[in-house]
Amino acid sequence: MTELFNLKGKTALVTGSSGGLGWTLARGLAEHGARIVLNGRSENKLASAAAALWDAGHDVAVYAFDVTDSRQVQEAVERIEREIGPIEILVNNAGITRRGPLTELPQHDWDAVLQTNLTAPFLVAREVAKGMIERRRGKVVNICSLMSDLARPTTGAYAAAKGGLKMLTKAMATEWTKHNVQVNGIGPGYFITEMTQKLADDPAFDSWIKGRTPANRWGKPEELIGLTVFLASGASSFVSGQVIFVDGGLTACI
Repeated sequence: MTELFNLKGKTALVTGSSGGLGWTLARGLAEHGARIVLNGRSENKLASAAAALWDAGHDVAVYAFDVTDSRQVQEAVERIEREIGPIEILVNNAGITRRGPLTELPQHDWDAVLQTNLTAPFLVAREVAKGMIERRRGKVVNICSLMSDLARPTTGAYAAAKGGLKMLTKAMATEWTKHNVQVNGIGPGYFITEMTQKLADDPAFDSWIKGRTPANRWGKPEELIGLTVFLASGASSFVSGQVIFVDGGLTACI
C-alpha cells in the first residue's frame, strides 16, 4: 500500500510556498519522496523556506516568479523543466485576500484577488499541463477553499475567486483527464495560518468558528498533507474533477 503513495523521483512545483500552507504542503510532498520546487516572489523568504527543507535532507530548488504574470510563468516553467526535470505534480496554492463590503471594495482589490486566486492557477496550470499532456502523466492540485461553496460578509472577492477555481478545476479535469492528467481541488476550512492569525486572535471570531465547526477547533496545516499526497500520487489514478473539503465537518451541518 505504501507504494501507492510513493512520490520518489517526481518533481512537484508548489506555488506560494515560501511560508504558510504552501510550505507545509511542500514539506509533506518532500517527506514522501518528491523533489520540490518552491515558488514565491520574495527571494529572501524562499531562501529561508528552502533552508529548513534542506536541513531535513530534502531535494529542493527555488524559483522566484510572479504567478500572475504570464510571461514570467512561461519562462519559469521552461527553466524548471530544463534545469530540474519534468513537472509531474503541480500544487496551485498561491493566494491572497482583501476584505471589505462589496459596495465599498475598490476595484484594485477585487482585481488583485481574482488575479492571484483564479487567473494565476490558470496561467501556471496551462503551461505545466502542456508537458504533462505530452508525457501522458501528471497531477494538478488546486487549493480551493470552504468559500468555493460558501460565503461570509466582506469576503466577496475571495469567494468569487475560489468559486471560480472550483469550476476551473472541473474544466481542467474535463479536458485533461483523457491524457492521464488528474486534476482535483482541496477546500480547506478554517486553518491557523499567517493569513488567518488575526481572525484566530479575535475572541469573538475564534468562539464562532469553534462553535460552528463540529470538530470544535481550527485545523492544523499538517492535516492537509495526507490528502495532498493522495491526490499527487498513484493512489488517486481514477479521481479527477473533485473538490474535497477538509473542514472539521463544517459543511456537513447548519
